[in-house]
Amino acid sequence: MADKKVGQDEQTTVTTPVEEQATESSQPTAPSGEAVATKRSWLDRTFKLKENGTTVKTEVMAGITTFMAMVYILMVNAGMFSDPFGDGTNLLGVSYGAIYIATALSAIVGTVLIGLLAKLPLAQASGMGLNAFFVYTCVSSLGFTYANALVFVLIDGIVFVLLTVTGLRKKIFTAIPRTVRIAVPAAIGLFIAFIGVQNCDLVVSESSTGVTMGSMNLLARPWSEVMPLVVSILGVVLIAVMSKLKIKGAILWGILGSAALYYLLGLTTGMYWGEKALQVSLSNPLDAFKDWGTQSVAKVFTDGFDFSAYLENNSVAGLVLALITSSLAFCMVDMFDTLGTLYGACARGNLLTAEGEVPNMNRAMLADAIATCTGAICGTSTVTTFVESSSGIAEGGKTGLTSIVVALGFLVAMFLTPIAQLIPNCATAPALIYVGVLMMNGVKEIEWTDPEFAVPSFLTIGMTVFTYSISFGIGFGIISHVLIKVCTGKAKEVSVTTYILAALFLAMFFVTH
Repeated sequence: MADKKVGQDEQTTVTTPVEEQATESSQPTAPSGEAVATKRSWLDRTFKLKENGTTVKTEVMAGITTFMAMVYILMVNAGMFSDPFGDGTNLLGVSYGAIYIATALSAIVGTVLIGLLAKLPLAQASGMGLNAFFVYTCVSSLGFTYANALVFVLIDGIVFVLLTVTGLRKKIFTAIPRTVRIAVPAAIGLFIAFIGVQNCDLVVSESSTGVTMGSMNLLARPWSEVMPLVVSILGVVLIAVMSKLKIKGAILWGILGSAALYYLLGLTTGMYWGEKALQVSLSNPLDAFKDWGTQSVAKVFTDGFDFSAYLENNSVAGLVLALITSSLAFCMVDMFDTLGTLYGACARGNLLTAEGEVPNMNRAMLADAIATCTGAICGTSTVTTFVESSSGIAEGGKTGLTSIVVALGFLVAMFLTPIAQLIPNCATAPALIYVGVLMMNGVKEIEWTDPEFAVPSFLTIGMTVFTYSISFGIGFGIISHVLIKVCTGKAKEVSVTTYILAALFLAMFFVTH
């Protein structure tokens, strides 16, 4: 927990030698010095860099680190929407380019908002898990159209705007039991590390056990397939060594070093020649914008409320039930994913207030709510705060300037799709794994010898990873907390709001999963 409160209202005016020179000197070069001083003062006033003990260089490096750790969402989200089953079937009727642009634009809006409104070093984009629920459940299983599903996302955003402006969303956060809250950072750490090992194929799917270690057997697999796994492992070691030596920017240098090693070792794999050679094709970004303009933007309004296709095979009662349950699922998952990430990431970076709360929480949640509405209008699934933001915070990011750098990265990526794809997963995975290591230190605060505290904490951590969802982990933690309190005669110690949260999670589990 932080000893110093972050995000206070006082402003610090810094007088630099450049400013003094600009004031006293009448030389022709003075205007240039004034311009530089003014620029620096604006950054200090806006993001309170000096007050938060950071610098522009640190914030920029943190922003680049976060961007590199989460830029994969542009390709993954576009691929999932345009070809959900990997067989060329365009179930949703939208192109790769349209969703790529929609994902990038909503990420830019959400990330800029959380940087300017909440002044936090966090980034937002279409959430993994929520995008799968959108595509595979709402459209593929339930039979809604792409535009219909966007209505659920819009409802999600509007509900969150109302909860935020009325202050209810913050009350919901405070109703989460302490035993669950202290477990959230560790849960996110293990979760983000799990994402990392999967992204680089160190952990792969397996029919009998669910997952297993990716094979590194050179007698069974070609070196070209084993090499990326080796790069990932060496990348983690590289970051650890640089961190131990207190080298600034260890995580960012780890990503760049791993990428360089990947392409260097590529000389031994044949990736630069033959049929499977690395290919980078420069496409006209205007084509993607054109597809986005005709296939995605504002479809939630023009086509979203037309449920005639769904009603051809379902009753009106079925439509109402599907609307309620799907909206509930979107709202619950988005809310607790965001709350969990906000608390976990800020706790890891010692950004919590003296009272142990997320600074500017209402503004951060309002940014999330507006970004979700923007995502629905742009044509993508729910926008949420990304756990990968923790990588930038671990790199030293402390203010909203980190977020602005991330947003600029997404802006550039809209026009340089092939460049974004040049950062391999085996280079970003080490950063996620190492951040997972850093975030596990919170488990020492858990009272493991007392089942009343240990079980909800363990379920929060375990179920976050096992179910691939922060919100599900929090749900199991809250439900177990309530049941243990009730069964041990301590029902009065549980607040009414906590009982309501437990009931909502139970309803979600029983009717949507």
